[in-house]
Amino acid sequence: MYLSSSRSVLDFDFEKLCSISLSHINVYACLICGKYFQGRGLKSHAYTHSVQFTHHVFLNLHTLKFYCLPDNYEIIDSSLEDITYVLKPTFTKQHISGLDKQGKLYRAYDGTTYLPGIVGLNNIKANDYANVVLQAFSNVPPLRNYFLEEENYRGIRRPPGDIMFLLVQRFGELMRKLWNPRNFKAHVSPHEMLQAVVLCSKKNFQITKQGDAVDFMTWFLNALHGALGGTKKKPSIITQAFQGSMRIFSKKLPHPDLTPEEKEALLGTEEYLEQMSESTFLFLTLDLPTAPLYKDEKEQLIIPQVPLFNILGKFNGNTEKEYKTYKENFLKRFQLTKLPPYLIFCIKRFTKNNFFVEKNPTIVNFPITNVDLREYLTEEAQATEKNTTYDLVANVVHDGKPTEGAYRIHVLHHGTGKWYEMQDLQVIDILPQMITLSEAYIQIWKRQESDDTNNHTGA
Repeated sequence: MYLSSSRSVLDFDFEKLCSISLSHINVYACLICGKYFQGRGLKSHAYTHSVQFTHHVFLNLHTLKFYCLPDNYEIIDSSLEDITYVLKPTFTKQHISGLDKQGKLYRAYDGTTYLPGIVGLNNIKANDYANVVLQAFSNVPPLRNYFLEEENYRGIRRPPGDIMFLLVQRFGELMRKLWNPRNFKAHVSPHEMLQAVVLCSKKNFQITKQGDAVDFMTWFLNALHGALGGTKKKPSIITQAFQGSMRIFSKKLPHPDLTPEEKEALLGTEEYLEQMSESTFLFLTLDLPTAPLYKDEKEQLIIPQVPLFNILGKFNGNTEKEYKTYKENFLKRFQLTKLPPYLIFCIKRFTKNNFFVEKNPTIVNFPITNVDLREYLTEEAQATEKNTTYDLVANVVHDGKPTEGAYRIHVLHHGTGKWYEMQDLQVIDILPQMITLSEAYIQIWKRQESDDTNNHTGA
């Protein structure tokens, strides 16, 4: 009777609440129609549904036990195990250690084939800005491996009433769904993850309103670090993967309206001497040169291009850049002192004026592999840092107008060495040379391991 459950209607990506009472407590999924109902006792919503529609098999979404209603007895049957696995996938250490060593295609219950990890995410309304960031982090192995194993953070104690830990739990659940080799369909809805984002960001980030991927990523990295118990001094998996450090040299500039003599006099005072400070970073912001507005003979706008190494020059210790604050102006220069295992670049495409947001469409030319950052390190750091060469693993692109554009992402599948482009539910493979033609916005680079370096020569 009960094994005719229809797996095609089951969708565990949505919020676990009763479709009638909207309560989260004691919720059961009907395995015949996929709807969620509260309770299983006499007159409960699940009980009423079972009598009314003669649907008899229900799964408790919390305990993962199956029941037959209205008779109210537990069903023990190993053929239902695939359903509980989709609801709550689990990964062994052995499984996790093999994820990047193979590229086996798996067949979903709906007949589509997919590569775990290379899975589309539903765009519920306007959440592609968050989807691309979640997909990028899902392809950073140390971060992914940490979240696939719930034991790693189950024991973290948070103060009473702290809701931020919800982000950790939901991100872990999303990682396990994205990497599940036994999915019913080849895409995942990030519904619960995004609801946690809306709640924990106090509605700064919404599902219904397009946001900025860099703003979201900045908030998300810091929120996860804090929720995992990380502080300035205490590391978390976030800082272990992404944190580097730099020196900032800063000198105050005299007010532009002063006479040359007054400026000269001020520059000799202590207040205007160059100061040096050390700072950590989770990503580096790269500035684009101002885009020229001239057109060619055919009246086509020319899209300017700039080599990646030109915009990295900001961190060579010599290039000075002026920063204006409300009252004062400073000249700053930067030099790196420590490189992280995974380096994030944010390419500054948007400038906000009082009235509108402008977008710089300059294309950045970059190699996909073997980007050596040694020259941006201080001399002391050059002596101690063994590996300074990076390969690209994720590339987030913004297409279209500043406020209403769309996001897509390119990710490298480590097991096959192939590149894929993901835009919401669409997943296609892509040639690496196509990646560099896009308006890159966020990039994640992986430091080559000592034993890797030989594999990449000539790439």
